[in-house]
Amino acid sequence: MKRSAFLIAVFTAVLTLVLPFVGGSGPSLFGTVSAANAGQQTLLPIFASAPQAVTTTSASVEVANLSEAAIAAQAKTRAAQLTKDSEHLAQKPVPKPVVKVSAADRASGTAARRAAVEASGGSCPSAVSGTVPGAPGRTSAGGVAGTTSADLASFALTYNAIRVANCLKPIALSHFRYDSCMETRLFWMAEDPSTDPNSAWGHIGSTRSDGVPSVGCDGNLAGGYGNTGATVATKWWNSLPHRASLYRPTYTGSVSGVCIYFAMTHGGIPNEPYSFTRAASRWGGC
Repeated sequence: MKRSAFLIAVFTAVLTLVLPFVGGSGPSLFGTVSAANAGQQTLLPIFASAPQAVTTTSASVEVANLSEAAIAAQAKTRAAQLTKDSEHLAQKPVPKPVVKVSAADRASGTAARRAAVEASGGSCPSAVSGTVPGAPGRTSAGGVAGTTSADLASFALTYNAIRVANCLKPIALSHFRYDSCMETRLFWMAEDPSTDPNSAWGHIGSTRSDGVPSVGCDGNLAGGYGNTGATVATKWWNSLPHRASLYRPTYTGSVSGVCIYFAMTHGGIPNEPYSFTRAASRWGGC
């Protein structure tokens, strides 16, 4: 019995000495001193590298001593830079182009016609094809040459080209007609015996130097040295009163029933060469 009590006492003493080092919070029996102080070190996950010690470096700071004038100059330069937007130019809307309208376009209404047609989703008229009728090429009693087919064709093609260029409907080429009545009046002018080409020139009411009364029909007049059907068509367009009468730029109706009448003479009495021409034209119904 005493022996058992002794053994129990010995076992109890052993447990008291050993238990703190087996588990719990005591240091390991097989650990080193540095391992025993693990509670004072940073705990790292497996495979993680140890934290590096923070190195403190001091950077030198340079302070520029600028004068007030230099500071003001820098501020001015910066302000100028801020007025130029180089970053958002691609985001800015493209400005509308400035369309310069010529004085001729304003006077003829061409720009306004184009704008109206484009606003409605349309486009200006295009050229027409066809055949221009001929002219007899007759000669007056005094020997003055009259209208030729080439005269009429030259006039018709230029007249229509001008209309199309100014956003006006072209006239059917078959509707350009030789007019014998206007040609008769041109013959009357050309046969004036005066050496002044302007002696009998003019509309109904003009007089000849020899007193012969006026004959024939009136029209828009043009003439001079070196003129052709094409040049007189251009002259009439460039003259506002003749443009209004012969081209009718404000007319918006159908041109299917419109005819343009034309006549031209070459030369005159007593000494006008063939290159000196007189021409007449008018707008009318077919």
